[in-house]
Amino acid sequence: MGIVAKAKGWAKNLKRDVVALWLAARDRRVPLHAKLVAGAVAAYALSPIDLIPDFVPVLGYLDDLVIVPLGILLAIRLVPEPLMAEFRAEAVRRAERPVSRAGLVFILAVWLLCLILVLWGLWALT
Repeated sequence: MGIVAKAKGWAKNLKRDVVALWLAARDRRVPLHAKLVAGAVAAYALSPIDLIPDFVPVLGYLDDLVIVPLGILLAIRLVPEPLMAEFRAEAVRRAERPVSRAGLVFILAVWLLCLILVLWGLWALT
């Protein structure tokens, strides 16, 4: 198995675990401290805003390569193992769902409409 294949497998498992932690943060069977950590890690991993912006040389990717995986490992250890296995299975199931192209078109149309309204408003000000 090549290094690229290993990296792809690791990234796929990381993505699955982030979704599983998001599910864990919303489940009533998970202890409160585990919910808080799982929710914070999942929110940070899924957020477009980074602690250290990616454009900062070297340090910009530090959070993506070190902080996020360590947070995921901590959160996984806090969630009871049988529940984590259940959440991982659910995350895999959700990843296999068909993608809604109509939903994508709708979201893009909403963004386009917002852009048109902003440009129209700016044009009206001049």
